[in-house]
Amino acid sequence: MAMVRHLIGQLADAPDELEFRARFERVSAEAGHRLFVAEMESEVVGVLHVFERPALEKPCEAVVQALVVDGKRRRTGIGEALMREAEAWAAARKLASTALHTRIDRDRARRFYERIGYRLKATSHLMVRA
Repeated sequence: MAMVRHLIGQLADAPDELEFRARFERVSAEAGHRLFVAEMESEVVGVLHVFERPALEKPCEAVVQALVVDGKRRRTGIGEALMREAEAWAAARKLASTALHTRIDRDRARRFYERIGYRLKATSHLMVRA
């Protein structure tokens, strides 16, 4: 779990160890959520979190919440392999599509997703009340 936390820290600010453990256990326990990890030489080098999102206005879909590959291992096929696992999981659940959100300033990520067959559908503003 420590390496998964380290990887998430490459994507966003990783919480402290106790908070991350609570998040990890909650996600792992949810039936409609799935975590995939990629390992090389007994080291976790990638992680993907995908979940099933039911909706009223469109068919249910899989949403990739997080995908991160260790910075030293990017451009080696790990990210694509993890995405294909998520897509297979979605297909097995008979979900209509696999979607994800990426920040507008993450050009490399957007190019990666486009290269593996994803297309831009919309841009949006995230509204949060905390």
